[in-house]
Order: sequence, then C-alpha cells, then structure tokens
Amino acid sequence: MTRLTGSALRLTVHIGENDTWHHKPLYTEIVHRAHAAGLAGASVFHGIEGFGASSLIHTSRLLSLSEDLPVAVVIVDSETRVREFLPQLDELVTEGLVTLDACEVIRYVGRDDRSEPTRGKTGTKGKKLL
Repeated sequence: MTRLTGSALRLTVHIGENDTWHHKPLYTEIVHRAHAAGLAGASVFHGIEGFGASSLIHTSRLLSLSEDLPVAVVIVDSETRVREFLPQLDELVTEGLVTLDACEVIRYVGRDDRSEPTRGKTGTKGKKLL
C-alpha cells in the first residue's frame, strides 16, 4: 500500500470519452499505466458539458447530441513520481490538456489500512466489521 501525506502533485489529463489507444478508451490506458507505475491512485471523472481547443461544445443535455463528452483523469502522488510518469503521457495524449497542480494530502487511507480498531463498528454498507 502506498503511503502519501503532505506535499504532493496533482496531474489532471483532460480528454474526450471517445479518445482511444489501441481500440480501448484512452482513460483506461492512462489508469492502467499509472497503476503499473505504482502511483498512489488515479480516478476518472466524466463531465456533462465542456469544450476544448476545437471550440466545439460537447454536452449530455437531453435535446443535444451527447458525443465525446469530457473526461478528466486525476492522479495524485509525490512530485518525483508524477514527473517520472509524464513521458508516458507524451506517448498517449495527442489531443487534450494536461495540467499539474501542487496540492497537500491530508489523509490517504486504503481499506486494508485502518488505523483504528474496527471491532463492532458498522461499515459503509451497514455490515458489521470484525
């Protein structure tokens, strides 16, 4: 389990949901490569409306054609690890926006990393924990 607290770097990749890499979604390839690189975590967020360099507005509104909606892949880890990952994005992202932001990690705890005893407590789905 990767441990991360304090200063970190947030990498955000803004792409379209229809962008692909070898016939599969580009966001999937980015997440899988981030995982293989041992980065602390990656999440994909689906947008409901947006536009980019092409100036075409893509929207999910009912009366509009919803195609190629915006997607953001967000990765947070130490600055060194994120910067080491950037060359992979050079290969993958041919259209889109890649940004870096300094951030501070306050808490990063996985399911197998509970710091408090959980005996008798109730989990997120109402099930008793050991």
